[in-house]
Amino acid sequence: MKSEDSLKTWQAKAVKLLAGLAIPVGILILWQVLSDMGRVNESIFANPFRIVESFETMIAKGTYFKHITASLIRILKGFTIGSLIGFSLGSLSILFKWIGYLFDIAIGLLRPIPPISFIPFLILWLGIGEKSKVAVITIGAFWPVLLNTMHGVKSADEKLLELGRAFGKDKRTILFKLILPSAFPSIFTGLRLAIGNAWNCVVTAEMIASSVGLGFLISYGRELSRPEVLFVGIISIGLVGFLVDTLVIRLQRRVVYWIEPQK
Repeated sequence: MKSEDSLKTWQAKAVKLLAGLAIPVGILILWQVLSDMGRVNESIFANPFRIVESFETMIAKGTYFKHITASLIRILKGFTIGSLIGFSLGSLSILFKWIGYLFDIAIGLLRPIPPISFIPFLILWLGIGEKSKVAVITIGAFWPVLLNTMHGVKSADEKLLELGRAFGKDKRTILFKLILPSAFPSIFTGLRLAIGNAWNCVVTAEMIASSVGLGFLISYGRELSRPEVLFVGIISIGLVGFLVDTLVIRLQRRVVYWIEPQK
């Protein structure tokens, strides 16, 4: 019985995967056909075969993994720092009301400012090296985690909190045993949004001031009028972003196993 259920589960996953691949594969086939017919300007839109050849050449030379590793390291540093700060301050703003009052004004003033607008200032302050790039990623990852942590914590069931107080639990116990577990779905939503912001920030920062990374690869392809290289960078961002988002969803399913994560 279990083997039958397992087979049905795998069949459902296979059907879902094939359905998801239908549109991307169809676009690639149409793209290649139109290129072969001369209906696509290949100086702007390199055909899929040229893009694959560019992938193979860069992998053979070892440059591809150099670019993708540089971007991933920057994202890992900025995402980790921004998420930890956002989660910590979001939690503290509930425990200490005065912190929450301070954030109400700060959020209203600073949240509308795009993180990438800080890049010129960060370059002047921290230089053109890694610190300025990590700093802008940190800012980009900070806001989604902060806001979603605050939302999740504020949405905690009041009956649970009253029950905890009735049993004489201190603020720390109430936070870690009652509030945060109920806020996990919102926190994971913030983490997924933060990863997307981190990619936006790192690509922009690398296009402005960098000699390595996927953002630099896109800028390099544009400057030399090599669309196949440009598309290698764009496609790589999409693939890696998809894989990272999938990992976060799997982690969410293990941590918040009682709630199906949103897709």
